[in-house]
Amino acid sequence: MGKLIYAANTSLDGYLEDETGSFDWSVPDDDVHAFWNEHERRIGTSLYGRRMYETMRVWESDDWLTTEPAVVREYAVIWRDADKVVYSTTLDKVSTPRTRIERRFDPEAVRQLKEASDSDLSVGGADLGAEAFRHGLVDECVLLLCPVLVGGGKPALPRGGRLDLELLDHRRFRNGVIYVRYAVRSAT
Repeated sequence: MGKLIYAANTSLDGYLEDETGSFDWSVPDDDVHAFWNEHERRIGTSLYGRRMYETMRVWESDDWLTTEPAVVREYAVIWRDADKVVYSTTLDKVSTPRTRIERRFDPEAVRQLKEASDSDLSVGGADLGAEAFRHGLVDECVLLLCPVLVGGGKPALPRGGRLDLELLDHRRFRNGVIYVRYAVRSAT
């Protein structure tokens, strides 16, 4: 059985993107990128909302990767090797292999996907992540806290509920980013 892992880069004040929709402050250096590569290597299926999928599908193209460092090119291979489920009512078709569209988020279908999986799954994006948290589907939360305060924007974690967490791992990177990994223990 696979675990569902919510993973995100976040500002220290808890946002995925600032008030203008920018997340350029979270672009990883090589060490952080290597960390994400190792994390994503364990993921067999990624669950995305439409906006997150549209952001991530850049990894399917080799055009821009030719001048990038090896650690960045490696991530493209890892991303391509994972299955992807995109939850969208507006997307007509997907433009990447190993990708399917679901018109609505069905918690029971995600539970079955977890049970049938030999590897872990990830959920990306604030809205879809919040839905997964609300339905008690998230097993772990992986956050990379970036050393920046953005003052507002899209919250990284759902509002309006309590979750008790257990710290499983942490690490400090040279660039000031802090990695924390928590198990979700209970919702109240």
